[in-house]
Amino acid sequence: MKLTAIISVIIIALTQSGCRRVEPGSVAAPQPTKGVPMSYEVEKSEQQWREDLTRDQYNVLREGGTEKPFTGKYYKFFEDGVYKCGACGEELFYSKDKFDSGCGWPAFAQPTQRENIEERIDKSHGMVRTEIRCAKCGSHLGHVFTDGPAPTGLRYCVNSAALEFNAMIGTEKKEEK
Repeated sequence: MKLTAIISVIIIALTQSGCRRVEPGSVAAPQPTKGVPMSYEVEKSEQQWREDLTRDQYNVLREGGTEKPFTGKYYKFFEDGVYKCGACGEELFYSKDKFDSGCGWPAFAQPTQRENIEERIDKSHGMVRTEIRCAKCGSHLGHVFTDGPAPTGLRYCVNSAALEFNAMIGTEKKEEK
């Protein structure tokens, strides 16, 4: 009986480490989008998405998958630039807002613009979380939690496979010719 209780506590601790629950109505919790958009600025057939994305990108961006923690190409990557949606190129996060949260995925304190991120309630895996999606194409990015640094108190936990990085010089974008 004691062994079962100990194993249960360990399992609960392991499943909640790195990604804490967001309780509905908590003070700093982002407010999920009311309703889901009927259409996005960028729309493609599933066949087109499959052709345009790698297998890993498709799994994360279009099927809502999650890459294994501590494995993504941007997890320990800290260069100046902007992170864009891997599916449509929408600017999502600046490197100045990236921090090492220790959760196993790239973490950001805030998006480049609030309207570039769509939020939805996610009740999968026995938790209540706030899923984040690209507002331009509807692709899954990750989740947002309320355990981030000041001043926002938010941690946008994003899959590397959902992102593309563009370097910046100082605080100005590189000019594309």
